[in-house]
Amino acid sequence: MPAELLADDAHDQVLRGHVHPADWVNPTPAERYNLVVIGAGTAGLVTAAGAAGLGAKVALVERDLMGGDCLNVGCVPSKGVISAARMAATIQHARDFGIQVPDGVRVDFPTVMERMRRLRAGIAPNDSAERFRALGVDVFLGDAKFTGAETVEVASQTLRFRKAVIATGARAHHSDIPGLKEAGFLTNETVFTLTELPRRLAVIGGGPIGCELAQAFSRLGAEVTLLERSSQILGKEDRDAADVIRSALLQDGLQILTDTSLQRVETTPTGKRLHLQRQGESQTIEVDAILVGAGRVPNVEGLNLEAVGVTYDQKSGVQVNDRLQTTNPRIFAAGDVCSKYKFTHAADFMARIVIQNALFFGRAKASSLIIPWCTYTSPEVAHVGVTEHEAAANGIAIQTLRQDFTHIDRVILQGETDGFVKVHLKAGTDKILGATIVADHAGEMIGELTLAMKAGIGLKTIGSTIHPYPTVAEAIRKLGDQYNRTRLTPFVKSLFQRWLAWSR
Repeated sequence: MPAELLADDAHDQVLRGHVHPADWVNPTPAERYNLVVIGAGTAGLVTAAGAAGLGAKVALVERDLMGGDCLNVGCVPSKGVISAARMAATIQHARDFGIQVPDGVRVDFPTVMERMRRLRAGIAPNDSAERFRALGVDVFLGDAKFTGAETVEVASQTLRFRKAVIATGARAHHSDIPGLKEAGFLTNETVFTLTELPRRLAVIGGGPIGCELAQAFSRLGAEVTLLERSSQILGKEDRDAADVIRSALLQDGLQILTDTSLQRVETTPTGKRLHLQRQGESQTIEVDAILVGAGRVPNVEGLNLEAVGVTYDQKSGVQVNDRLQTTNPRIFAAGDVCSKYKFTHAADFMARIVIQNALFFGRAKASSLIIPWCTYTSPEVAHVGVTEHEAAANGIAIQTLRQDFTHIDRVILQGETDGFVKVHLKAGTDKILGATIVADHAGEMIGELTLAMKAGIGLKTIGSTIHPYPTVAEAIRKLGDQYNRTRLTPFVKSLFQRWLAWSR
């Protein structure tokens, strides 16, 4: 995210002062660095800090804002806005719990956004140029490009390296739909600069970014239409999970148009007219703003990767092997620039693999990572491991167990029964191959199942582990009970009955 996209208020001035200070003076380069890291998003920051902490001489290069997408235009600002939207929804439903609130409670959108920017600025010191200088990292601000087998150039200075790491991340995909650029549109890189709520908003793309922000803006008072090309929103999730979220979005007042493609955009005196193709028929809608949340593309341009033999693709990014080495064995990559898992936590753990393999001739493998993810709608959808359709596509025999929340006391009392926990077991065993949770705090719950998969703990052990009552997580334990009941075959049951009859 370029620094000029920040809002011109006191909070973003503080943010800029931490992550791209105007008076920053690049240091004199060392004779040679153990590691030169290009990109100061999560993958780059973790790599640089971890390597420097081990005593390596490290240079970290960033052309825009340190902290990358997560701090500036991703996880941090989006969850700030989502938190405000959840509060608005809680107040709107307070009467369902016997709490009387005044009629006409309104959302102060400028204050919502100001709060987000204030909190983001408060988090910024963690990713600041000054902090990393204090950690012993040489921080260089400017564009980087490879100039030789062991050199990177930044701001007319040459950095020599033994190993290098490409951690330049990804950016929002900009569609070439006719008329869209002329009409103007928002992405996750610009939406957080808004100070006025669009009265009518079209969100293009029903993936995690699109669903999260569509619901949030609807709860904050906008009339939102969500457009998705395929027949299902959240296409990477199991259909039943996506269906729960669809119902929740509809209850929040969204209009959802699936099987819909945007053909062109027309600017009118009263707004932006979207010409759509839906299920073979043409239709139009008019809105005041368009938010494009349809995918991300890797930042591979301008690095002169050809000069150092690094193979890359404009869509999939830098090519790496399982040790996160590029086609140049001295250069590694981590994070969104090379991974299909474009999550902060995935970038974090990929960076740890790079440190091991680049500095210590380690053989850590990215394929060994068990990566959960969460979409922060209400309810949330969290997932880890294989889905049902992945198992079917790969010929993996599974047994699926599901616990609906209609039988979980804590959820009933909270009025949040539209959800479930589902696990996929290796057929004939209690080994967990995947899991999906749909719940208000699914992201907080998926860690238990991720840990079980990482540690090789089966569902039977989870079923014998005491969970506090009443909690939502008790649903996970109840799945263990379900599994144990499946082991009680008619033959085993007959043996028990004979034993009990004999012991009377």
